[in-house]
Amino acid sequence: MRRAAVAVAAGAMAVSLAACGSAKESKGGGDHSGSGSKKGDAITVGLLLPENQTARYEKFDKPIIEKQVKDLTNGKGKVVYANAKQDATTQNQQVDTMVTNKVDVLIVDAVDSKAIASSVKKAKDAGIPVVAYDRLAEGPIDAYTSFDNEAVGHTQGKALLKALGDKAKPSSKIVMMNGAITDPNAAFFKKGALAELKGKVDIAKSYDTKEWKPENANANMEGAISALGKKNIVGVYSANDGMAGGIITALKAAGINVPVTGQDAELAGVQRIVTGDQYMSVYKSYPQEAAVAAKMAVALGKGEKLDSIATSKVDSPTTKQVPSVIVPVISLTKDNIKETVIKDGFYTISDICTDKYKSACAKIGLK
Repeated sequence: MRRAAVAVAAGAMAVSLAACGSAKESKGGGDHSGSGSKKGDAITVGLLLPENQTARYEKFDKPIIEKQVKDLTNGKGKVVYANAKQDATTQNQQVDTMVTNKVDVLIVDAVDSKAIASSVKKAKDAGIPVVAYDRLAEGPIDAYTSFDNEAVGHTQGKALLKALGDKAKPSSKIVMMNGAITDPNAAFFKKGALAELKGKVDIAKSYDTKEWKPENANANMEGAISALGKKNIVGVYSANDGMAGGIITALKAAGINVPVTGQDAELAGVQRIVTGDQYMSVYKSYPQEAAVAAKMAVALGKGEKLDSIATSKVDSPTTKQVPSVIVPVISLTKDNIKETVIKDGFYTISDICTDKYKSACAKIGLK
């Protein structure tokens, strides 16, 4: 599966990426031209990822970025990796260590977009450019790539309303399980979802889930069931697949079967979609995003401009006109598993349709 994902990444490098960003976009431009004097291929890229509970980081992001850096530098570039395991203080220390070790460029997926700002400034002061990856970090970043995060929320909200059908009415109670408040993307997801759901259903309980942890989502869901009554909940908005797993465990324990959304197309989430326990996920092409991040990092590390890579600009709370590439998203349901995660090499049918899921897979034509 790793080989398939990396193969997709190679193809993604050739894709023309249209920018339709969810942060404030503009077409003007500051000068984000790298670190000045051009360097050769023998650059060191510091890669800092936020956590290892979500399957994507170790399975897709890390190996794809490593492969792309190697390919883009004729085998001379290297990646130095650190994972913060959801601890912002640890991540700041990791950035500081990489600055001390004089890496040529950093790719940072921030645990906490605000807390990382001081370390981003240290890197900038040391002449090390920073690519904000997946989350719009604060501080003087040089480039940014992510998905259209507000569109993620819109996609989830629309899907939940579709799944509810006739039950989608202002008096129908749903539970909203948002992500961690330290993650700027969570605010975009919530904003997009609320734009679809507000006024059309009753958001009877809403939670900002600490650290995105499934066990915290499970506890929140148990509290919502206790407060609202199990017969009164018609659906659950879950911001990602990991939390959806915790939510569905609580729902099943209470004998409740209602539509639940998700995001990330994690294998367990796809399998829950196959069985009908989860209604949908949001499919995001991590190979495409990771390939762009690597391309940006290599260019900046060599002191080159990003004009041919980044086709738009976004404003962060602290930095204006950041060269950016925004990657689109797709609603994943049981109807398009073949056309998305299987076609793009995320998973094979055998990955999804293990013995436990063979019968359910056969019912939806996965065999």
